[in-house]
Amino acid sequence: MYWESYSHAKMKEIIFGALEQNLDYREKPVLGLPASYLDPEVFYDDAPFLKDAPYLSTLIANPNHIGCHTLTASEAAFRGTHKIEKELIDLCAKEIFEGGDDEFDGYVASGGTEANIQGMWILKNYFINELGAKPEEIALVYSEDAHYSMPKGASLLGLKKVVTKVDENTRRVTKESTFKSIEEAKQQGLKYFILVANMSTTMFGSVDDINEITSWLDELAIEYRVHVDGAYGGYIYPFVADNMDYTFKNPKIFSFSLDGHKMLQSPYGTGIYLVRKGYMHHALTEEANYVKGKDYTLIGSRSGANAIAVWMIMRTYGSEGWTNKIKGLLKKTDRLCDSFDERGIEYFRNPKMNIVTIKGKYIPEALAEKYLLVPESHDGVAKWYKIVVMDHVTQGLIDKFLMELDAKLTSR
Repeated sequence: MYWESYSHAKMKEIIFGALEQNLDYREKPVLGLPASYLDPEVFYDDAPFLKDAPYLSTLIANPNHIGCHTLTASEAAFRGTHKIEKELIDLCAKEIFEGGDDEFDGYVASGGTEANIQGMWILKNYFINELGAKPEEIALVYSEDAHYSMPKGASLLGLKKVVTKVDENTRRVTKESTFKSIEEAKQQGLKYFILVANMSTTMFGSVDDINEITSWLDELAIEYRVHVDGAYGGYIYPFVADNMDYTFKNPKIFSFSLDGHKMLQSPYGTGIYLVRKGYMHHALTEEANYVKGKDYTLIGSRSGANAIAVWMIMRTYGSEGWTNKIKGLLKKTDRLCDSFDERGIEYFRNPKMNIVTIKGKYIPEALAEKYLLVPESHDGVAKWYKIVVMDHVTQGLIDKFLMELDAKLTSR
């Protein structure tokens, strides 16, 4: 994977140039568009610092990114920043997930939840439109460790839920539960299956063995398609993985979700949905006649500033800089795990991820509350607590936590 790092000056030139191509409500005689610039009493555009703040300038200009800019013509009023979002989708699909030229579509969503539901929605309609499925014959398959956007999406879309079990210690989806769940679903009349594979679960950082799971579904001889939830792992795992299992090189994979506001540290509202070319039309809203190019997204109107924010972060680092950052976080996570190993503390960690989930019996509740460790459930006694090694997690903070943990364990 490779993309170039840009200087701040170059990004300013590109973004301000894009804004010049966009509609300026203050200068054009606009009567038909319902949106506007942000309230000038609060968000005044003559603040001197804005000349060096392209993201904030975009936020104030308030471009609408409705539609799918990789697919059709979009609202000409915001064509400048639309081009930057399209480039962002290219970077993610081609450079992170090994997609080819003009082989994918996508857009910047409100978050990983929306991107996941968009993936389910398109696949549901694909089964109905292309394979003649009835809505009641379609199921969503996901593990018990999957994000809560899966049951949320299933509820919204009227999909039957097929939830597979994982091993308590390895967090691997079990073959026994997969076969049992699918066979029970088939007996209930379900014939089409949307499999969500986890490229890092939120609580454990576990990565599903996608080849193993799809081989089981092949053995079961069912009709299925795969969406990958990469909301957390998408900006980590592909940069350190030693295989192409979680890329578009894997023909089993249909679509991906990403989430910029996690590892990328972008503003909230910066999820990304990516799908192979030729399927986005299954989310077309024909009735959006007044929208240029119509609409293919779940959310409709979207903030162009969010796309600019993610693009700026990726262009600031470049692929080499981002890979080095991820490797640095993983080294820090390795050191934390070594410390737990020395103390005989049991935990789960995928070696390619920066999440360490500790068995609850080792963590006093007061210590968990002090350091804001996340339990797997806030109902009852926690069986697991999670640590996420991010930029703000310094080695000094880790050492302080370990010292207090040692004192608590010794006093027991």
